[in-house]
Amino acid sequence: MVNIADLIGRILISFVFLLSGFRKILNYEGTVDWMEGFGVPGILLTPTIILEILAPLLIIIGYKVRISAALLSIFCLATAIIFLNDFSNQIVAFSKNIALAGGFLFLVINGAKDFSIDNKFKK
Repeated sequence: MVNIADLIGRILISFVFLLSGFRKILNYEGTVDWMEGFGVPGILLTPTIILEILAPLLIIIGYKVRISAALLSIFCLATAIIFLNDFSNQIVAFSKNIALAGGFLFLVINGAKDFSIDNKFKK
């Protein structure tokens, strides 16, 4: 049961980033404009998309989970600070990013359970 819960948890925490990465592809120019409005160079969008798609897929399949989770935890903190710092309107979104960063830290500490490629390499 723990292994199934671990897999479901990895899927759920990853889903929002997969969705976000694909939405950024579909609205590439609009996302560049939005990022640049916060002073973030639009050139960073491509690596952002790669991170938001690749890291969640790795977490779901259970390969290099600790590294992927660490990168997403840092990403959550950075995006909260850069894009969600208007506490009069975005305190909930800011808090969700901070909470996601904490969830990813659990993965950094504990890794994935049996239903993972990382665990298969241990054996």
